[in-house]
Amino acid sequence: MSLTPSVEILIDDKPLLAINKPAGLLTQGPPPVERTLERLVKEERRRQQNKTGNVYLGIPHRLDRAVTGAIVFATNSKGAARLAEIFRDRRVQKTYWAILEQKPQPEAGELIDGLLKLDEVAFVEVVPLGTPGSKEAKLSYQTKQAVPGGWLVEIHPETGRFHQIRAQLGCRGWSVFGDLLYGAKQSLSADETGWIDDGSTSPVTPIALHSRQLVLPHPVRFDDITIQAPAPRYWHERGWVKE
Repeated sequence: MSLTPSVEILIDDKPLLAINKPAGLLTQGPPPVERTLERLVKEERRRQQNKTGNVYLGIPHRLDRAVTGAIVFATNSKGAARLAEIFRDRRVQKTYWAILEQKPQPEAGELIDGLLKLDEVAFVEVVPLGTPGSKEAKLSYQTKQAVPGGWLVEIHPETGRFHQIRAQLGCRGWSVFGDLLYGAKQSLSADETGWIDDGSTSPVTPIALHSRQLVLPHPVRFDDITIQAPAPRYWHERGWVKE
């Protein structure tokens, strides 16, 4: 089931709606951005419900424009409040896949850093813990295997800071493939990755970072649900994954 050829519904279990986000779209954004994931989902739900007016869509978390994979929305306000609490209380187990240009050393471990967001640009600097204005960022990682041109690594962020995975790995020389902003040497093309033009003039380009899985309590039943997003097609074409 899809909203467009590039946007896939993973789970529709009211009030929870999970989407496999494509590359190139902001989760949410103001004009002059012509297309966002939020707007595409609202348009599809409007068609499904045969509505001409607005439809409700709560956004408890976001993914960067360049990041693909599992993302959750709420289809009513009560569900949105509960999901916001679940994410705020860190009751979500997040798993990301990344293709890194260099093999992490050691192959598995935990990273704890201070992150300082720069006001004038969409960039965070890794700084010593306790630096004024910084926030603690924590993740664990496990190198899975060598792949053509890099290494497949599984990442479990404990905190949800802006550009956290990209910055923490990039500052150690383990840049995400295509992430020129954080030190990558190789780029990915928009055509290869299925990048969706959102109508903005943003210089952001594709990167090989994918929100693979979310495990969280259902906002109504409270049983744990697992949301898993297939890797992008070009990952298969490059021989990075075999699902």
